[in-house]
Amino acid sequence: MNADDIVSKLDWDSILRNLDAFGVAPTGPLLDRQTCLELRALYDQDQHFRSRIVMQRHGFGSGEYKYFANPLPQMIAGLRRGFYERLAPFANGWNERMGLDRRYPAGLDAFLAECHADGQTKPTPLLLKYGAGDYNCLHQDVYGAHLFPVQLVILLSDPQSEFEGGDFVMTEQRPRMQSRAEVVSLGIGQGALFAVNDRPKAGTRGDYRVKMRHGVSRIHRGERFTMGVIFHDAK
Repeated sequence: MNADDIVSKLDWDSILRNLDAFGVAPTGPLLDRQTCLELRALYDQDQHFRSRIVMQRHGFGSGEYKYFANPLPQMIAGLRRGFYERLAPFANGWNERMGLDRRYPAGLDAFLAECHADGQTKPTPLLLKYGAGDYNCLHQDVYGAHLFPVQLVILLSDPQSEFEGGDFVMTEQRPRMQSRAEVVSLGIGQGALFAVNDRPKAGTRGDYRVKMRHGVSRIHRGERFTMGVIFHDAK
């Protein structure tokens, strides 16, 4: 199945409803096991990547990840484009509710052209690799002034047989209230869409703004691979 078919078959009404209500929405299955294995196999082929980050060196947690170089692998490029086109109107609605003037063009190429014009030219889709004891601190993937407010994560390892622990975790920081946590359990090939930074939340007196962060809890056993699809590029 190609990326266009994958994106078109999703239950978008349910996904966008959950994304708006909770700041995160599981997509259900996206990739079959063989495709997950093929994407994981790219990790040791340095020609596909522009940089490697060891989290401990930067205080990000424990583990490592690599940013893909252009041209992106066909499946990743297709998912990035297809998801962006579905999410752009939703993201514009969020910005309108938060009183932000920023509006996103309908197509990914036009959005990336805006990023590149301001020096955000480096591709941001990435593969993450965790071993036993590794984790990812709560964070936001902000790489410059141009920021798309939603991103995609896809689990490429099987939690039933390849690792234990390593849950995807989000926190919602609410004004004058304690933070709320959300844990998302995924199976191999399944994805989730989630808020990158600020998002609107409906309250009794209208919308207010909450700040989101995401991370990964400690891996207890085995090895966990994840693919992240970020829609804005980096400086």
